[in-house]
Amino acid sequence: MTLTRRDINDMMQAYKKTSLLRTGVELGVFDALAAGPATASGLAPKLGIHPRGARILLDALTAIRLTDRTGEHFSLTPAAADHLVSTRPDYLGGMVKVMSSDWEWDALRDLSAAVRAGGTVLDVHAETPEYTYWEDFAAYATKVAQPTAEVMAEALAPWTKERAELGILDVACGHGVYGYTLAQHNPQAAVTSLDWPNVLAVTEKHAERLGVRDRASFLPGDMFTTDLGGPYDVALLTNVTHHFSEERVHELVNRLGSVVKPGGRLVIVGFTTGDESPALDPAPYLFSVLMLVWTFEGESHSVAAYNRALAAAGFGPATVHPTDLPFRVLVAEKG
Repeated sequence: MTLTRRDINDMMQAYKKTSLLRTGVELGVFDALAAGPATASGLAPKLGIHPRGARILLDALTAIRLTDRTGEHFSLTPAAADHLVSTRPDYLGGMVKVMSSDWEWDALRDLSAAVRAGGTVLDVHAETPEYTYWEDFAAYATKVAQPTAEVMAEALAPWTKERAELGILDVACGHGVYGYTLAQHNPQAAVTSLDWPNVLAVTEKHAERLGVRDRASFLPGDMFTTDLGGPYDVALLTNVTHHFSEERVHELVNRLGSVVKPGGRLVIVGFTTGDESPALDPAPYLFSVLMLVWTFEGESHSVAAYNRALAAAGFGPATVHPTDLPFRVLVAEKG
């Protein structure tokens, strides 16, 4: 599709829509309107905001189709009702703490400098030990992770159901949803969750919430240097390999190959690039921009790159499982 002048103009202003969505979530607008239509002046005191601010915000939310206006009354559109009301099962609003966080916005302000340098110019970034952002990621990214974790569990099911024991190592686990979903599907499973100590405090709460705390243990430290223990039947690398160069991915996969049992599995989850034009599959390339400003050498990698790393570490080629997000699930067997 050919871009127009209007499309370019819209790109220049896209941040305004993000700001409106984020503000609506943070101020509780969508939760408040879940009770029924309300006027701006009626909503303002309930939310502790100025009536003029409420009116302008609600009109703008209507402009981007998150609310409807009938006369002076505002109500939720179906999409907002389904995904932005915190009590609804398909709530996604918490992801504004991740996808449109101050951490990412501040990093992207230095995009030009990162392009010139070929990597992050920030003093504190995604590779900084115990980076506070990862606490928010662990707390709020579970809703997005859960469907992909189910795809992973289903892909492994023919193999896992035949095993009397299932030792799982979840590397840079974050919220831990991938390992804990696998444990929910396999009562014989025990999960070792590896991440920074500040993140594991959040991870443990998810283990409790998902009913697998009694089968979870926690390993604080750096994935490249901490003693991994083992051996394990399954190792998980979920949404982390894009933080590193292909050479570092080789190093990490080789490290995990040393603690995965023969016949065991390594699962990699994340963005992958292919041979098609970036215009046909934009998500991994846009994500690489975030990695450019936020890491030293990170970017989205191709399936071929992962297969090179897997082969060097003694694994067979990965089977690729698509999801309803831009992520793909790669599963490889240890030879």
